[in-house]
Amino acid sequence: MSLLTPADRGAVLVRDADAETLRGAGSSLRLFADAGTTGGAVSAHRVTLAPGADGAAPHHHTGAAELFFVLGGRLQALTGEDVVTADEGDFLLVPPRMPHAFAAEPGTEADVLIVITPGVERFDYFRLLDRVSKGTADPQEILESQERFDNFFLDSPAWRRARTPH
Repeated sequence: MSLLTPADRGAVLVRDADAETLRGAGSSLRLFADAGTTGGAVSAHRVTLAPGADGAAPHHHTGAAELFFVLGGRLQALTGEDVVTADEGDFLLVPPRMPHAFAAEPGTEADVLIVITPGVERFDYFRLLDRVSKGTADPQEILESQERFDNFFLDSPAWRRARTPH
């Protein structure tokens, strides 16, 4: 990985070509920088979703805010009990403890930069999700890792309604 980190941690540069990429059904995830890389300031990754593809199921974080910047397409997002649509160029910030989820708007793709602050070591969580999707890890491991990754799943009737075809 081509990673430039000056001794004072003043800057972090991850080249696009060097970012780890995880691919799943209808999505790809580019891992740019985790908390250890940024001195705990942020974690950053990019999610590209096929038209109508699900991103993250409803969840919340106890100590981190999550921001979404839509690079392309349309993102459907749960924010508390509301479901909003964010278009290319839109910015969404979800504070700690707020239930949220995201997906590509039905019929459209979504390309989203996601930044978590303060940073958490979350890349191993994404790798676990990748292994579960490929059948090489038990889905129970995700539930058992909620505290480790500050990623707590919850039920959202509002999200189910929004994601159910009419």
